[in-house]
Amino acid sequence: MTSVAFIGLGHMGAPMAANLVKAGLTVRVFDLVPQAMKSLTGLGAISSNSACGAAAGADVVITMLPAGKHVRSLYLGDDTSKGLIDVVAKGCLLIDCSTIDAMSAQLVAKSAAEKGLDFVDAPVSGGTAGAAAGTLTFICGGTDKAFEQAKTVLGNMGANILHAGGAGAGQVAKICNNMLLSVLMVGTSESLQMGIDHGLDPKVLSEIMKVSSGGNWTLDKYNPCPDVMPNVPSSNDYQGGFMVDLMVKDLGLSQEAALQSNSSTPMGALARSLYVNHARQGNGTRDFSSIFEQFTNSQQIKDKG
Repeated sequence: MTSVAFIGLGHMGAPMAANLVKAGLTVRVFDLVPQAMKSLTGLGAISSNSACGAAAGADVVITMLPAGKHVRSLYLGDDTSKGLIDVVAKGCLLIDCSTIDAMSAQLVAKSAAEKGLDFVDAPVSGGTAGAAAGTLTFICGGTDKAFEQAKTVLGNMGANILHAGGAGAGQVAKICNNMLLSVLMVGTSESLQMGIDHGLDPKVLSEIMKVSSGGNWTLDKYNPCPDVMPNVPSSNDYQGGFMVDLMVKDLGLSQEAALQSNSSTPMGALARSLYVNHARQGNGTRDFSSIFEQFTNSQQIKDKG
């Protein structure tokens, strides 16, 4: 039976780890917040006192952490503690599902390889709903061998496991995707609001655009206008889903990547500016589709004027 160590039990990590337990795997978990481990141990996971304790003896280590600095510190260690690459068993597969900068992923992969270990960067798409349902998309970077090994365990948590290329490629593909998503969400929001301003029913306009050349994922799956589509954050006061703060983080990564490659990303830069402003207005913990309100509010101000 495969033994998995899962480190990082936040909004995404906890349901992902739960799906591994439900699949019958032996899962040892660790999180800096002890309360986060309790729901997993109730399902049958085994709690650990430390990340290294969870990873020691595991066949596979999976991490879901906030940023590149956390990933580097955990895997490579620091002045006060050993890194995971120093304590895992020979042949252990390392998989990081965090969304971080590609350079950090490449550094960890290189250091792991020097220890004879395979590392896969596998950021996810699909949000908390996909994590709970086990339908996530994993966008992987790493060697062909490591990817083939990772597919088996990742298949317990996702419906699509894709190989983008070598180390760090998963991270690049993920931030490209999220940059496009932000642009689509902004464009869909302003288009819907312009229709509303001219007296159109947003439900009718959405259906028209879905089957026309403006059709896109946000219209099909994640309409930002309240009460147009059931069971999405916009119809629940923008609660749940993918937080604005996380979109700001990913757009920051996209612009850092653009600078490194001298890529021209004017739409991505504008989307980041809009989302940063939205977060500063107190919307950081709301779903990223709440950017729709930036356009409704401006119209209300115009009407009052």
